[in-house]
Amino acid sequence: MIKINEAIIVEGKYDKIKLCSIVDAVIIVTGGFCIFKDEEKLALIRYYAEKTGIIILTDSDSAGRKIRGYIKGAIKNGSVKNVYIPDIFGKEKRKVKPSAEGKLGVEGVDKDIILEAFRKAGITAGERTAPPDITKLTLFELGLSGGNNSSELRKKLQKKLGLPSLLSAGALIEVLNTMMTAEELADEVKRLKEEDNGI
Repeated sequence: MIKINEAIIVEGKYDKIKLCSIVDAVIIVTGGFCIFKDEEKLALIRYYAEKTGIIILTDSDSAGRKIRGYIKGAIKNGSVKNVYIPDIFGKEKRKVKPSAEGKLGVEGVDKDIILEAFRKAGITAGERTAPPDITKLTLFELGLSGGNNSSELRKKLQKKLGLPSLLSAGALIEVLNTMMTAEELADEVKRLKEEDNGI
């Protein structure tokens, strides 16, 4: 498994499952054309484009091209890299029939072909740092989930860190793990609580 520093944008959950077995990276799913109306997801993609850079890895069909073009057009600042999988005709195992254009999507393409596509795009493995240590339990222990004022505290933290306001807990954990350690997060939350109490 290779470590990729940039966030990778894919179309569907099966693409994400496939990539999770190949790369260690933040992977964001567009939900196909849903991205056209999902302002929060776009805000998250813009955030990563500026902080770590993003890699767009959509299918090689016309739908994938449209999604890729839309995301590129929606990002004004930051780094955007494109990884293209070759046209390979066939059918994904889980599907009854091939896609409209008969091409395999990211989920159906062989691991080595995906890795080669990354290499061709000039994307190399990053340094493997300490494993992410912010979990759902961390959020709970710091009062960012499960408490009376958790939602308010979470929003204040997201605002302070320049993150989109409506992140799911899972997405928040993923983002925080790219930014800091659990210890640094605890310090941030402590400062926020002290500001609230006027200390």
